[in-house]
Amino acid sequence: MKKNDSFFIEKGYFGRFGGIFVPETLIPALRELEKAFFKLSRDKKFQKNFQYYLTKFVGRPTPLYFAENLSKKLGLKLYLKREDLCHTGAHKINNAIGQVLLAKKMGKTRIIAETGAGQHGVATATASALMGLKCRIYMGKEDMKRQSLNVFRMELLGAEVIGVDGGSKTLKDAINEALRDWVTNVYDTHYVLGTVFGPHPYPTMVKHFVSVIGKEAIRQIKKVSGRLPDVVVACVGGGSNAMGIFYPFLDDKNVELVGVEAGGVGIEPGKHAARFAGGKVGIFQGTKSYVLQDEDGQILTTHSISAGLDYASVGPEHSYLFETGRVKYTYAHDDEALSAFYLLSKEEGIIPALESSHAIAYVVKNADKLKNKIVLINLSGRGDKDVMQVRELMNKNE
Repeated sequence: MKKNDSFFIEKGYFGRFGGIFVPETLIPALRELEKAFFKLSRDKKFQKNFQYYLTKFVGRPTPLYFAENLSKKLGLKLYLKREDLCHTGAHKINNAIGQVLLAKKMGKTRIIAETGAGQHGVATATASALMGLKCRIYMGKEDMKRQSLNVFRMELLGAEVIGVDGGSKTLKDAINEALRDWVTNVYDTHYVLGTVFGPHPYPTMVKHFVSVIGKEAIRQIKKVSGRLPDVVVACVGGGSNAMGIFYPFLDDKNVELVGVEAGGVGIEPGKHAARFAGGKVGIFQGTKSYVLQDEDGQILTTHSISAGLDYASVGPEHSYLFETGRVKYTYAHDDEALSAFYLLSKEEGIIPALESSHAIAYVVKNADKLKNKIVLINLSGRGDKDVMQVRELMNKNE
């Protein structure tokens, strides 16, 4: 725990970002969750149980892989933190296991979640099956088309998948429906929010469960290179995989941290999902953060080739890190991410998620500035879920 965290945890804020902005009916549930989380996060038996599942079920620690071929091509030393090798195929399982374990300890019998790219939905369905809890997943119908394989995986795991037909039919609309469900069923239901977003204590709680990524990476990179990396890069949607690897590095000022958002097909309003490039501070889905919105405060339609980055806001701690300058935030366009998807596949035999491809795209684009540096990318997930979508795009372009 960082030295200033006790203040932020107590108040639910990171600087001026965060807080609790929800219907009054959810306040008791959030207070109950806050109390249970902070008690169990210090409980040795709970933490031992959590670590057991991370090791025996998730497959941790995940490897730190030296991408030799791509390193030679780009003229730098590139390491990949292989979260794509986690059970279910992405970093999302770390948070899902933690929250479902917590929910069971709290006596909840039903789990709900939202999902965009489907990986959080699969992870939550997996954890719920493991713990014997009922599970319902909300997913925008547009995302269901893009990620039909993950929809089937969730159903195989026993989850009920509810298609959301309102709004843009993507992640923000799925979150809205999950929140409505939770308001109605607060007594027996826990909402497994999938990223470092939403009302307190979610941003802090999710960070706690995913920070294992960065803690492992620090030990691993020191072992193979004798020092910390020069640069750590991660894609940023809501921001869980980025926070998972950034957080343990925050006090090491010599390590540059770079978060890569979705630039979509352009950076004009309605054509991208880069909150720091085109957004402004606002309150959205329970928290205060940077939001893509028009002059009247209406949420803008976002676009990204990647369903997991197609979201109008970002975790409040990311907004804090943006304003303090500790993390540099930039974006990659769809075509850049797609090129990076092909490049890693062909050069290293690793098919990355389209989300992770945005981080790879940044390194490729800035290779000249990164010459001879040690660069660490959090490869947040594997691209099995995206292969059919990429094939369709190839067919359209032929």
